[in-house]
Amino acid sequence: MFNFRLILLASLLLTSVVHGTTLPSLIKSTCSTTLYPQLCHSTFSTTPISTTSTKKDLIQITINKAKHTIQTNLQTINHLLPTDATLTKRTKLALHDCLELGSETIRRIDTVIDDLKAYPNKKPIRQHANDLITLMSTTITNKETCLDGLSHETPSWLLRKLVIKKQDKGGKMCSNVLAMIKSMTDKDMVDQEDVNIKMFKDDENIVMWPEWLSAGDRKLLQSGTETVNVTVAADGSGDYTTVAAAVEAAPKKSGTRYVIKIKAGVYRENVNIPSSKTNLMFIGDGRSNTIITANESVAAGNTTFKSATVAAVGNGFLARDITFQNSAGPSGHQAVALRVGSDFSAFYRCGMLAYQDTLYVHSNRQFYYECMVAGTVDFIFGNAAVVFQDCDIQARRPDPNQKNMVTAQGRTDPNQNTGIVIQKCRISATSDLQPVQADFPTYLGRPWKEYSRTVVMQSSISDVIDPAGWYPWNGDFALDTLYYREYQNTGPGADTSKRVTWKGWGVITSTAEAESFTPGSFIEGGSWLQSTGFPFSLDL
Repeated sequence: MFNFRLILLASLLLTSVVHGTTLPSLIKSTCSTTLYPQLCHSTFSTTPISTTSTKKDLIQITINKAKHTIQTNLQTINHLLPTDATLTKRTKLALHDCLELGSETIRRIDTVIDDLKAYPNKKPIRQHANDLITLMSTTITNKETCLDGLSHETPSWLLRKLVIKKQDKGGKMCSNVLAMIKSMTDKDMVDQEDVNIKMFKDDENIVMWPEWLSAGDRKLLQSGTETVNVTVAADGSGDYTTVAAAVEAAPKKSGTRYVIKIKAGVYRENVNIPSSKTNLMFIGDGRSNTIITANESVAAGNTTFKSATVAAVGNGFLARDITFQNSAGPSGHQAVALRVGSDFSAFYRCGMLAYQDTLYVHSNRQFYYECMVAGTVDFIFGNAAVVFQDCDIQARRPDPNQKNMVTAQGRTDPNQNTGIVIQKCRISATSDLQPVQADFPTYLGRPWKEYSRTVVMQSSISDVIDPAGWYPWNGDFALDTLYYREYQNTGPGADTSKRVTWKGWGVITSTAEAESFTPGSFIEGGSWLQSTGFPFSLDL
């Protein structure tokens, strides 16, 4: 008996060393950086942790538990869909969106798990860190999109208990992972200078190419010409008569550019570029000649997420000289022309035409150059890290009693690297709005989510924009936590003397602050924008 007590006492003492000194301090310091520290601590309470654990080890434990929580929720949804008779048609559609988004989140998490193993030796620290932060930012956006879809219906008790609660927990765990990664990488970037990034910024002739581009593809893109893989023509003169058929036939997980030429014509169809279709490129015959159009909308019973005429999710998607349209009209409510969740996606000389919710910049890193975006309510919205450069952004005539909002940015977590940047663009009214614009106030944006972030800089703003500039979402929601900035804009609508006086709004006075929102900094545009062959400007 005495020996047993000694053994038990020794075990308790060892446990106190493991969990009472070194590890608790590591766990405490790690959890202190998160938005949900109590959840962070509970994540480690049932997990054996070695005394030699590092912050990266704790991140790996948390992300694996987050993955398990999300997978369990997906299983619950798959079980509920055919068995819960109380679910409405609209709720079922929203749950299908949750399944798609959840599956995409698992893929992103798996990439983070693999990338964490190599961190910080796989590639330059700044690039590696931004990749990890982008991936985790997207997992949180996916959770929010799922919950947004379900919020339009009154959920059953079972749905709230089994799905929404777990969905929220999984998102909070992803938020904790994001905070941990940002804390770790911020310190590493201070400790170690990233020579490759400085070399690129100092010498415009140095080009860093993404690993997935072959030597032949690099030459192809640098020359400004393209080799077409297949042609779509409505008149039957090509390989396919529909764009969807060409996408379906495209190779999966392509490591090289796959070009789909879309001849002049109006293509009435919905097109989905799933995550398995990487490095696709659409080339039209000009945005006034090649048009993909459909009319799905929330008013017609669909979800905002699924209303998109074209949805691009596969990484590396490019489009040039083409228009994406949703023709549901202003009474269709949310009706998306183009939804983009493709990382490293870029659009050149494209058009996005609809009314409410025209362009859904859903997630990941995106770039738009010499494009035209037209709409009414929240017509550029989402939670990507996105830059618009040299674009025409035009408010249209909405339904009676409606106001126009150019942007509705959806950042929910201050650690997300997301936001909408409008640089060197022209913000104005379409010809149908101009004669009556006094009857339909138009604003630069409103805060869709708590940490909404939008920057308008070096742009020409017409008198279509109300002197207040920005509009609240609901009362004082997010007015202190949003980040809205203006910098060196011109035109009658650029006068900031009568702007809102919110704590979160301001005029940028520092060049360094403005530089942080240029493509070279905000979307790490140095390497991948070079690979597109599209024109761009990295700085101010």
